[in-house]
Amino acid sequence: MNTENKYTKLMLSLFFDAIGYVSFIIPGLGEFLDIAWAPASAYIMTKMYKGNKGKIAAAVSFIEEALPGLDVIPTFTLMWLYTYVLSSKEVKQTIEA
Repeated sequence: MNTENKYTKLMLSLFFDAIGYVSFIIPGLGEFLDIAWAPASAYIMTKMYKGNKGKIAAAVSFIEEALPGLDVIPTFTLMWLYTYVLSSKEVKQTIEA
């Protein structure tokens, strides 16, 4: 895996999660912005992470952004951690076994 691409995705993940927090900055109006952001975040998630993992993450991202009060969950960053930290440990354990 290209290390530069890995950290670019981390920066993008942090940025997209910050966009999701906008509803806390603008009370009342922010929840209406989530209506537009929910499908956009799901689409972006599928483009950042391919395959079934990306599709599942997109569904989770859509639900998290669409439901009020769940914006505190950093879905993009959690997906990055799962992809580059947790999954890489699973691969190493499988190779060592």
